[in-house]
Amino acid sequence: MARRYETGRSTTADASSVTDRDSFAYFLEVVLGDFRLGDGESEWENATLDRFLEALAAFAEARVTDGPGQDMDQDRGSWRLFAQMVVAATGYE
Repeated sequence: MARRYETGRSTTADASSVTDRDSFAYFLEVVLGDFRLGDGESEWENATLDRFLEALAAFAEARVTDGPGQDMDQDRGSWRLFAQMVVAATGYE
């Protein structure tokens, strides 16, 4: 019988309203709350610091052509792009 592998989820925090430093800071608090209260440690795909940072680095090197941020200049940093990278790093494989 073939094994079925399920991947973890990404954070449920919404990066779309991040526009500046203060909203990014609030967004990070929401991400942390999702990790702590939503049982992110057992649910997130990348719930350890090393896996999160590895996924963050991989996503930072990737050029996304669909999904959130597709209309953004990915070589020009913005608070929203940083937030989208955090979201991606919680579930990026």
